Amino acid sequence: MTHNVLFLCTGNSARSVLAEATLRAWAGSRFMAFSAGSRPTGTVNPFALAQLRAEGIATAGLRSKSWDEFTTADAPRMDLVVTVCDAAAAETCPVVFGDFLRTHWGLPDPAAADGSDDHKRAAFKQAHRVIQARLKALLALPAALWHDRAGLQAALDGIGAINAGDGAGE
Repeated sequence: MTHNVLFLCTGNSARSVLAEATLRAWAGSRFMAFSAGSRPTGTVNPFALAQLRAEGIATAGLRSKSWDEFTTADAPRMDLVVTVCDAAAAETCPVVFGDFLRTHWGLPDPAAADGSDDHKRAAFKQAHRVIQARLKALLALPAALWHDRAGLQAALDGIGAINAGDGAGE
């Protein structure tokens, strides 16, 4: 069974796009990945695209889009919505309603990094390492867990606490 996953943030230009493209590259037929924003910037951050390319992950077709695209009658039905905004930085996370699981995997916005291009590249690389560690944990979940909503919710929430330094992303 294929599960539809929507990565959701505010601008849909960095973290959610990194997650969408990476899960698409790694998931095979197990997951279909999507991303959107509550207030999309309209463009994918060039540092996000560069980070994906550096990892050999396809970037064709990636775009910054509104979550409104996923509320229409013909939109794919989501099984899981993952918010990736950083509440610790007082960033407003979108609130979503529907018959799907939702979890929060917050991390700092690399698009907010100041300084040199090298500093910005490093911020995107670090954010992507955290995303990769979390996606590896998602992919490692047993298929049977998707039939145990409470168990799956607990596992998904636990994934949100994983950081790249935890060993999963090394």
